[in-house]
Amino acid sequence: MTFAEQVGRYRPELLVHCYRLLGSYDDAEEMVQETFLRAWRARESFEGRSSLRAWLYRIATNACIDDVRRPQRVLPYQLEPASFPATALPAREDVPWLQPFPDVRLDDSQEPDAVVVRRETIELAFLVAIQHLPPRQRAVLIFRDVLGWSARETAEAVSLTVAAVNSALQRARPVLRDHLPSHRSEWSASSSSAVEQELLRKYMAAWDAADPAALAALMHEDVRLTMPPYPFWFEGRTTAHRVLAANLDPSGNTYRGTWRFLPTTLNHQPTLAAYLRTPTQPTFHPFGVDIFRIEQSLIAEITAYQLTDFTRLNLPPHL
Repeated sequence: MTFAEQVGRYRPELLVHCYRLLGSYDDAEEMVQETFLRAWRARESFEGRSSLRAWLYRIATNACIDDVRRPQRVLPYQLEPASFPATALPAREDVPWLQPFPDVRLDDSQEPDAVVVRRETIELAFLVAIQHLPPRQRAVLIFRDVLGWSARETAEAVSLTVAAVNSALQRARPVLRDHLPSHRSEWSASSSSAVEQELLRKYMAAWDAADPAALAALMHEDVRLTMPPYPFWFEGRTTAHRVLAANLDPSGNTYRGTWRFLPTTLNHQPTLAAYLRTPTQPTFHPFGVDIFRIEQSLIAEITAYQLTDFTRLNLPPHL
């Protein structure tokens, strides 16, 4: 087996690892390429005292730690207060937005215990929370609490002592808890459930009926709606009703046309891929993705990303 073949089989899990560290799918792909380049250059120095996998993780982690000196990845509610009607704020392409991760790539991952831990440590809320940690603390928490590595293995991967790893983990855990949603213990750690899928079915039916009240009824009282790259966001069921009504009313200023949705998953969260047909178009074209966080059978949060290239999601280019 060639060197490229040996390291290439770890590409999927290294992509997930880099994504957790960086909060950016694009940057994670770049860092995996950088990892393989560094590994190739240092291949003669690999003596086999650790596994090839551990060696690659160490290289990838160091590459990402260098990279995460950039500003942390964010979502709109970290920048502006909630508002309605929205202040005329333009899209912010200069902001390092948290990016979603296509599940078609997650399913390629061969992480140990992936079925148990993968969803709860790939969801957007986890990615937002972990961004509050300094780079090495972030890496330590991922190795210890996500991948299940020992303190000794983690110390070797992040170039710290075992004592420093234990100290970093003790500091990281409370910060993570402080920035996670309060009801996180109620989330499912499995793939999208039948309850979630039924909720999406009702959501799509309400859109087809152009019924904003029915949509709002599916949401928590304190539901949060965000739309990166736009910095404004909305909070509360009443506000959500007003926002949705404006988008469904053909006489409204924000009306775009008619919509169709395809259920999918991003970050192992229930997701609807949105297709839009404007009044002048004969077919529905990709517009974006709505990623749902669901608590107690109601929608707690929708993160809507503008996205017109559905090829990486393995979805059709039009309907």
